[in-house]
Amino acid sequence: MHSGKTIFISLSIFLYSTIVLAQNLKIDPYNYQIKKNIECKNGAVVSAHPLASEVGLQMLKKGGNVFDAFIATQWMLSVVYPWAGPLGNGGFMVARFSNGKIITLDFRETAPAAATKDMYIRDGKGDTKLSQNGHIACGVPALVAGLFASHKYAKLPMNVLMQPAIDIAQKGFRITAQEASRLNAKKSDFINNNIVSPIFVKETGWKEGDTLIQKDLAGTLIRIQNEGSKGFYEGKTAQLIADEMKKAGGIITKQDLKDYKIKFREPIVFNYKGYKIAGMGLPSSGGILLNQMMKMVEKRNIASLGFHQPASVHLMIEAERRAFADRGEYLGDPDFIKVPVKALTNEKYLEERMKDFNPLAATKSIDVKPGNIKKESEETTHVSIIDKEGNCVSATSTLNAGYGSGVVINGTGVLMSNSMDDFSIQPGVPNMFGAIGGDVNAIAPNKRMLSSMSPTIVLKNNKPFLILGTPGGTTIPTSVYQVIMNTIEFGMNIKDAVNEVRFHHQWLPDIVYVEKGFPESLIKKLETMDHTVKQREGLGRMEAIKISNKNIEAVADNRGDDHAAGY
Repeated sequence: MHSGKTIFISLSIFLYSTIVLAQNLKIDPYNYQIKKNIECKNGAVVSAHPLASEVGLQMLKKGGNVFDAFIATQWMLSVVYPWAGPLGNGGFMVARFSNGKIITLDFRETAPAAATKDMYIRDGKGDTKLSQNGHIACGVPALVAGLFASHKYAKLPMNVLMQPAIDIAQKGFRITAQEASRLNAKKSDFINNNIVSPIFVKETGWKEGDTLIQKDLAGTLIRIQNEGSKGFYEGKTAQLIADEMKKAGGIITKQDLKDYKIKFREPIVFNYKGYKIAGMGLPSSGGILLNQMMKMVEKRNIASLGFHQPASVHLMIEAERRAFADRGEYLGDPDFIKVPVKALTNEKYLEERMKDFNPLAATKSIDVKPGNIKKESEETTHVSIIDKEGNCVSATSTLNAGYGSGVVINGTGVLMSNSMDDFSIQPGVPNMFGAIGGDVNAIAPNKRMLSSMSPTIVLKNNKPFLILGTPGGTTIPTSVYQVIMNTIEFGMNIKDAVNEVRFHHQWLPDIVYVEKGFPESLIKKLETMDHTVKQREGLGRMEAIKISNKNIEAVADNRGDDHAAGY
């Protein structure tokens, strides 16, 4: 039995350690530089924002592990990356411990208890304006629960991991040109979707170098710091969320918040030419799609066809087309439907899927049906981390659209998602990413919506080789697919593998989307092969780490303000 003196001494040491750690985390929120590539030996963090990556790195330097870095990085993203990282979001984490154990954490949002299958149908047709905007589009927030679930594997106290984010929410930080542009573009949506005009609305418009201060969000984070996850899912914050939902036509209640639970899922693990790939299982479609696409091309010697040559791009497109056809037919929340995962990833089945592949011409999507089997977001943010022990985390979270539903809960600073649009609101009605779904992904109370997030870890000789992931809605799995293939098959260094122009096909619409800068000669050749090709803005923002010969290379995508940090 402990004496009162012993307890007092222990508490004093704990408080002293906490204060010292917090004071030593020096980050200048007004003067920071973006670093795209770094080589190091001990550990690295890659995320969507410099302040987030740097705070994660500092936790590693202070003796924390990969989970401490992940948690601190994600708290910081909730402050400095409102585009996709706020407390109203949810996501998935794939982690591999240095002893070889792999875990996958599902902290995806859920539909509120009052949700119904036909809640967005008006005059007989699904209305995507309702599923994408305002309070009725919001899923039950999951990020906070995910971070507390991750903390069981961490070393440092949660209040230490949270303090830098609280400080910067209170003091503010300098926004970039890209952030200013995004906030200005969303101004009317913020005004139209909120009871009180939120802090993100600036009458004169935002400009590069402006300071964004979020006092309400700081208050919410402090309540979480003091009360644990109950500081979000119960008490004052939950009451504010529920009260506003009731006033503004939303359906999330205090009970929905209190009832939210994370889930540990079975990872999707498969082999590809001696490499082991570990991805996220359902309700993320990413691991299954990656498995299907890579196995469909494994025996076709794609390296001999050459990088960005018509034959290799055509082959990859056709694999993407067939995988996405299966996605729409079979994939959904495994707690609500029985998904034939083993059948969908069976090698003989995947060989059969490619039997009608024509190396000289595109297969029309109207002729590509889901496979015959026996029964048995666009705006997202990703974090890739490795620590000096070799523990790895690949985690992706999302609000679905940029700034989600546009709803900021008054008095909390919490930006809410529009993740309800990731359900199939009506068979045949595409979501904001053009994805078609059916009854397997229909809305139901407490159900998790299907996702494209694809946090991935690749092992070589049973040791970490790649840690990667990206935002991008339905383009996520195809972007991860291409970066892995660029590295494994086409022999690229990780910097080039991440930053090369990308392409995307998702079955329907029957279009090959390519980034600006995609070779014009290649576009013309694909068109002669009967592909319909359209240019669009960047596909994803990859955060990747490559480990070889004990050397760590961390790369942040050139497509955004993403930042790589390491030591």
